[in-house]
Amino acid sequence: MASDGMLSVEVEVKSVADKFWNSMRDSTIIFPKAFPHDYKSIDVLEGDGKAVGSVRLITYSEGSPIVKESKERIEAVDEEKRSVSYSVIEGDLLKYYKSFKGHITVSPKEDESGSLVKWSCEFEKASEEVPDPHLIKDFVVKNFSELDDYVLKQA
Repeated sequence: MASDGMLSVEVEVKSVADKFWNSMRDSTIIFPKAFPHDYKSIDVLEGDGKAVGSVRLITYSEGSPIVKESKERIEAVDEEKRSVSYSVIEGDLLKYYKSFKGHITVSPKEDESGSLVKWSCEFEKASEEVPDPHLIKDFVVKNFSELDDYVLKQA
């Protein structure tokens, strides 16, 4: 029987929460342009790419270890709390996980010297042999750091 799991990580960034959040929300445009080594393209298939119900097709660059394509649907957005939730609905990741849902929240640090970006995922493995998605978590952490650098350069 396959198992369910959860994984989370919190990353401290130097960018102020609103700027980081807005850049995250514009990932369809920013990520392929700023991080071509990771993203070949992000196409909006339904909706505007930001609103609940929007569907995006993410094509990763050649170096991506396990995932080449991923279709995601935005499940929830709270602009005030700077949070978004999404589900992977098609793609390579679903060979390993029956279900995969991600959650991202951007919060200002109390001393206002940047932000805390929290990413978590809920998943159900396709089989017991499938490892927890630490590769995905590491990729997300790298993306947050790179996005932080990008945002700071735009200032």
